[in-house]
Amino acid sequence: MIEVRGLTRYYGDHPAAVDLSFTISSNEVVGFLGLNGAGKSTTLKILAGLLLPSAGSVRIGGVDLLEAPDSLRARIGFLPEEPPLYRDMRVSDFIQYVGQLKGMPKAEVLARLPGVLKQCNIADVADRVISELSLGYRKRVGIAQAIIHKPQLVILDEPISGLDPRQIREMRDVIVGLKRDSTVLVSSHILPEISQTCDRILVLAGGRLVAEGTEEELASRMTSSNRVQVSVRGGGDAVKAALGGLAWVTQLELHAQHGDVVSFNATLDGDRREELAATLVKAGLGLRRLDAASGELEEIFLNLTKEARA
Repeated sequence: MIEVRGLTRYYGDHPAAVDLSFTISSNEVVGFLGLNGAGKSTTLKILAGLLLPSAGSVRIGGVDLLEAPDSLRARIGFLPEEPPLYRDMRVSDFIQYVGQLKGMPKAEVLARLPGVLKQCNIADVADRVISELSLGYRKRVGIAQAIIHKPQLVILDEPISGLDPRQIREMRDVIVGLKRDSTVLVSSHILPEISQTCDRILVLAGGRLVAEGTEEELASRMTSSNRVQVSVRGGGDAVKAALGGLAWVTQLELHAQHGDVVSFNATLDGDRREELAATLVKAGLGLRRLDAASGELEEIFLNLTKEARA
């Protein structure tokens, strides 16, 4: 759906994006990661049709950015980090206004509006003035204005920034739901959210694409061990007895025990989660939780960008 080839953008003599090439399939949710100065914002603005590249090509749904920029922009919905809202308008009036601004007949906007309000979980504030809303609601109104015209590509720049835990969960559900109708590109510095919402990840460093793939594929590139968080029923002594003598369990950290349930972190020599689960079950321990340690994606990201800077 998205084809980027040799994308380069200079600001004077400074290259902000250098020879970027990647493809994104229809109805994928793709995370876009990069440290400050990596070229992430520049690339997003080019994909949104707000900047033209110095070299290279961008095609979205078969439409070339340089050949038909207006047609390409019509296929895109864009939510910048600060939602572009008219705060003195009511929610439904604003979304209707944006839809007509994008060339939709009024009748078509009105027919689509209830579904968009429901999809973005803002139907309960449709008659509220935007300035009265919380940041979480304003972000979702921003997504509504970005998707009212049924774009093929939705670009969300830091959609979770500044939200509280409940709002983050609501936003996560909205983002995942967007893939039913659109391809979604999400830029975020909150790495666990990228992990939970995105099918694939693109990593930029120094204006270049240094890695792409699923979190598991990126992890397999790294030589560092895999860390997991585990909860079992059976107690700490039983965990030590089951895992203490295994060479591929390189580190074991037991945490507080509640009744007969104990949580622990384990560092494994490679991705051996299935083997770990089988070992625990064979030892008679009731496996309640086994997943990647919360810092895993952050470690992968920092190592990948460190490789690029080296």
